[in-house]
Amino acid sequence: MELAERWAALVRPWASGPEADAVGRGVIARYAEPHRRYHTVAHLDAVVRALFLDLAPDPASVELAAFFHDAVYDPRAPAGENERGSAALAASALGGLGVPSATVAAVGRLVLTTAAHDAGGDEDAAVLNDADLSVLGGAPDDYRAYVAAVRAEYGWLADEDWRAGRGAVVANLLARPRLYATARARDRWEAAARTNLREELTWWRDDPAGPGPPPRA
Repeated sequence: MELAERWAALVRPWASGPEADAVGRGVIARYAEPHRRYHTVAHLDAVVRALFLDLAPDPASVELAAFFHDAVYDPRAPAGENERGSAALAASALGGLGVPSATVAAVGRLVLTTAAHDAGGDEDAAVLNDADLSVLGGAPDDYRAYVAAVRAEYGWLADEDWRAGRGAVVANLLARPRLYATARARDRWEAAARTNLREELTWWRDDPAGPGPPPRA
């Protein structure tokens, strides 16, 4: 199902027709902003497809949160600001469609958990965050493409600053006892994700002059 169709089906219990469709198109269009290289429509589609909605107590809120989780994205923004902006956008857009306030609040809460990717024991947040991190467990070439795309989004940073920041992110992820909150995600992605992350650390060691290898052809 295409993203626009999935959006229409998702909001149909509360709204339908041109207004609801226009809101969905507007949300999806944000992921096509020209400064994005990784946080794109393809990323949105991948996250939506990776959701284990059968594990979520509130699957509609989880799926709505997936649509909004990176709707506001500026790589220069301070930590957490994009997530707060995305949650605020969700509140405005969904409230305007007549989505119940409890669902709007749940969507905002879930979006905010993606700032630190910490589900905190919340089953719905676990499903959302596992989908957002599913890229870590991809095939090696796909992982290299992901890193290169993130690097492109931070293109204004000097190599040294990029390596330091990215290296800290990778090290922090590897220090977690578990990357994924659900058993299904761990079974599917944990081992590959840890292999990819450890391999990425060797890029900085073996090629200290560069930001990491480009994606393979």
